[in-house]
Amino acid sequence: MTTHLADTVSLLRDLIAFPTVSEVSNLDMIAYLAHRLESHGARIEIFHDAIGHKANLFATLGPEGDGGIVLSGHSDVVPVAEQDWTSPPFELTEKDGRLYGRGSCDMKGFIAAAAAMTPYFAERVRDRPIHFAFTYDEEVGCLGGQALIESLKARGIRPSVAIIGEPTMMRVIEGHKGCYEYTTRFCGQAGHGSAPDRGVNAVEYAVRYVGRLLDLKEALRARAPETSRFDPPWTTINTGSLKGGVAHNVIASNASVDWEMRPVQAADALFVKEDLRRYCEEMLLPRMRQICPEASITTEVIGEVEGLEPTEMNEARDIVMELTGANGADLVPFGTEAGLFQSYGMSAVVCGPGSIEQAHKPDEYVSLDQLQQCLDMLGRLGDRLAA
Repeated sequence: MTTHLADTVSLLRDLIAFPTVSEVSNLDMIAYLAHRLESHGARIEIFHDAIGHKANLFATLGPEGDGGIVLSGHSDVVPVAEQDWTSPPFELTEKDGRLYGRGSCDMKGFIAAAAAMTPYFAERVRDRPIHFAFTYDEEVGCLGGQALIESLKARGIRPSVAIIGEPTMMRVIEGHKGCYEYTTRFCGQAGHGSAPDRGVNAVEYAVRYVGRLLDLKEALRARAPETSRFDPPWTTINTGSLKGGVAHNVIASNASVDWEMRPVQAADALFVKEDLRRYCEEMLLPRMRQICPEASITTEVIGEVEGLEPTEMNEARDIVMELTGANGADLVPFGTEAGLFQSYGMSAVVCGPGSIEQAHKPDEYVSLDQLQQCLDMLGRLGDRLAA
């Protein structure tokens, strides 16, 4: 795999040079990868977002048909603003066996490794298709991953296994919690603070809403599955911010609450959302509208990223354990796109080079050793598919 490691480093150098922070386009990087994969015989599909500013790349090698194996990675990276880097963040810097640069481990290292193995796969893959799925906007709500699943559904493409190369130090990860983020906005009626009964104080109703979130936070502890291996084992809720009002003596007409939950099971998310819907419709809104018929409570979904639920039967986990020689699989607290693939009926696993401890930080890096371990895993996958 020595040659593949050199190719991977060269590819990673090019990928890091694309400053694909989430607020800018990833089209140049997608075009670069599409050209690379197509030159080795991959069948290419590019799915643009609604305004043509970003795109997902889905490429296939091997036979046509269902049951393929997906190698998945996101193209976007987090910003470097206000971070103290000792080397240029969008230039690969190699030092002491480490490759520094924004996205080196999260997760352009895996993308580079997968792309570098394309000629190897092209020579060997005969048993079932192997797909490459490179998405946009994972860091801001897995928007590209959600769009990709819809694109696959529309075209009737049904892979059966997904390997998501997020940085796990090449550990096999079979589960993580979901991440659901919301902003709930309250619109009341302004007035003078000396006459509170003549207005609808949006901040006060937002406080009641936060109180309900705290009640649900406690209720979720009792809903923890007995077999849950997560830490903590229950679904959590966090209130990130409460904003509203303009002055001490003015009844606040507007307020907002930013909050999130991390479900360990999909049923918990439904439980929370249904409880809050009833609470608003039956308790808060009737009181607000007694004074102001136009008063409202609206919730904006910032992102609902499915968790990866551990299952007894998981072909993806079993394949990657065999490829890496691992004797077990773990859970992690951070989110990935794996749950989206699982929700589409695929078995999914997370395994990739680098440490999540390096992600999002200045001087992010991936080691050459980790890249080599990833290439070894992918090489064994190619051999497995050479029926």
